[in-house]
Amino acid sequence: MRRLRGGLGWLLASSAAGNLGDGIAKVAFPLLAATLTRDPVLIAGLAAAQFLPWLLLALPTGVLLDRVDRRTAIVLANIVRAVAVAATGVLVHLGLASIWVVYAAALVVGAAETVADSATNVLIPDVVRGKGLSRANSMLQGTEIVGQTFVGGPVGSVTFAVFAAFPFLLNSGAFALGAALLLAMAGSYRPPARETPVSGVRADVASGFRWLRGNPVLLRLLAVAGLLSFTTELAQAQLVLYALQDLGLDEAAFGVFAFVGGVGGLAGAAAATRLLDRVGRRGVLAGGIAVSGAAFTAMGASEEAVLSGVLFGVFAAAIVTVNVMLATARHVLVPNELLGRVLGVWRTVVWGAIPAGALLGGVLTDALGSSSATFVVSGLSQLALATAAALAVRG
Repeated sequence: MRRLRGGLGWLLASSAAGNLGDGIAKVAFPLLAATLTRDPVLIAGLAAAQFLPWLLLALPTGVLLDRVDRRTAIVLANIVRAVAVAATGVLVHLGLASIWVVYAAALVVGAAETVADSATNVLIPDVVRGKGLSRANSMLQGTEIVGQTFVGGPVGSVTFAVFAAFPFLLNSGAFALGAALLLAMAGSYRPPARETPVSGVRADVASGFRWLRGNPVLLRLLAVAGLLSFTTELAQAQLVLYALQDLGLDEAAFGVFAFVGGVGGLAGAAAATRLLDRVGRRGVLAGGIAVSGAAFTAMGASEEAVLSGVLFGVFAAAIVTVNVMLATARHVLVPNELLGRVLGVWRTVVWGAIPAGALLGGVLTDALGSSSATFVVSGLSQLALATAAALAVRG
């Protein structure tokens, strides 16, 4: 049988290793870039290079995952990531790295991440069913937060200080471990047989759009998720300016925001299943967005660093709870054989809203004179969205 007991454990262990690698990479690549150039445009370009694969490849990745064994896709993607970062580490050790090498490695790692992360998500219904879906999604969110925020980031910065190639070699080992762990998950994890013959990529993408158009509940959820991504990024992209300029913190103290956000995210992941059982999808969706909006509005009015840090943790808890609800709704509503394509459409919309929100957030801060004002705009926008979100689902 393809759905085996213990499969969720192997999947989460592999995800934990992969997220550890992601956390190391997200610190090590910018640190390496900063040793190679101080050009702010080139440094900003690295962030774009790391994000670009999600915008360009989410749709074809979704098509791929509805055609191939999803476990095998994760294994191969992790192997590609392991090789790419190991090669980068070797070049750094030999003194042959350049900013263009960093860009190329970031693009390769990002492209493989779209496959590994998306395949992990669509594998959840293969290893758990029914009410276990929300718990599984909560645990998946938890492994991401711990791996990237609490472990990967600090490990990446500390090991880079020892010697520059160290985090890349350690990163390669984490991705290789993620691949190896899934090899213990026996069975076939190909999507169910399709009723129609396999067609071209464009036709498969179109079929995902058509299915979404025919499912008004999920379509409304997608609209809410995209708008939430856009409105939260208005302020999140300004967080560093908010902390350094409006609150007067130094660079070291700014790191506390990420830590508190991680704590809040873990709390949200732990509470999500119980909240879904008690208040239902509508309550979690609308309530979570309302709490998120209230936290950002209060941050905009706050002049106290401790209070702002606590409010940021509340925001993170609310957003993770909403994310668990949305992921569970996808797993319940989308047929398994279409899950990859629908997820591809979903992530193109939601991730595509991030750079747009970040850009507008910068414009707002410049026009309004402070990032605190942008937090207020973001928070009030989310509060308005919460009302609309209450109409998106029932029960």
